[in-house]
Amino acid sequence: MSQKIPATVITGFLGAGKTSLIRNLIENANGKRLALIINEFGDLGVDGDVLKGCGNENCSEDDIIELANGCICCTVADDFLPTIQKLLDRDNRPDHIIIETSGLALPKPLVRAFGWPEVRTQVTVDGVVTVVDGPAYKDGLFAANPDAVQAQRDADEMLDHDSPLEELFDDQLNCADMIIFNKSDLLTDDEIAAATATLQSRLRPSVKMVKTSHGKIDARVLLGIEAAAEDDLDARPSVHDDADDHEHDDFDSFVLEIGEVDNLDQLMSQLDTAIAAEDILRVKGFVAVKDKDMRLVLQGVGPRIQHYFDRDWGADEARLSRLVIIGEHDMDQAAIRAIVKG
Repeated sequence: MSQKIPATVITGFLGAGKTSLIRNLIENANGKRLALIINEFGDLGVDGDVLKGCGNENCSEDDIIELANGCICCTVADDFLPTIQKLLDRDNRPDHIIIETSGLALPKPLVRAFGWPEVRTQVTVDGVVTVVDGPAYKDGLFAANPDAVQAQRDADEMLDHDSPLEELFDDQLNCADMIIFNKSDLLTDDEIAAATATLQSRLRPSVKMVKTSHGKIDARVLLGIEAAAEDDLDARPSVHDDADDHEHDDFDSFVLEIGEVDNLDQLMSQLDTAIAAEDILRVKGFVAVKDKDMRLVLQGVGPRIQHYFDRDWGADEARLSRLVIIGEHDMDQAAIRAIVKG
């Protein structure tokens, strides 16, 4: 294994905290040169741009690669394997590869791809890490907003598996070497103890669980598991092992451009109105606020919208506000544009 580049696969549903976890890894990589493969969803590379905003020397923009052609486990041959090969062909290879899957991806087919001859001799799966939304799991849910996850799945035309999302959650748990029980700061000690005990009972005995808040974890805990997961597939059962499910598509997404925003509170109110009126399930993107030098990151799941300033606008960047809107297939795009643009 010491001759191979280790790769960590990070999976988990929408909103669990995968991007926060990875951003923390970038900022605390202990000198390791990281390469990131981001399996983005939608028409706007939000997660990738958030990570690129870190500006960390251990992971430059050239080290972050976005795969936007659908669920990574369904496009292994077309997208993932060529991307790995490009990393291997570099003169300055990474010390560690981090792969953030879409929350829709089946982890096992991706791990299996590391057994392909052109990859197997050079890369090993150091570990599969599943991020779990602690408060959602405490409430008996696999994600904070299951409808938004369903929208994400059905809007992906490349997706070729269509089992219940509860089964996909089981796959994420069954394939994991480590569980990140995230957002633990939102729970009481008793709630954490009860939820983690139930969750631990669903895991293989060797799987470790770590409680985190905001995805903060020492990189030395997450990197260096040395699981060689590609050699251990039989111990990672999947409900899809003998299945070949297909279907899509009752949801859709579009990009809404609204220029520079004069009044952020007014925009939040307009988005609240649009979400309630048009059954919008997911909003994410960047906002240019007048008289502010920094870019605003905006992310919403259902009626809950979060936003924060992440970095200064670049000198060569147009100060535009662009949002990905995800909702039902028959959502009224014109009505949404009219509400948000006022």
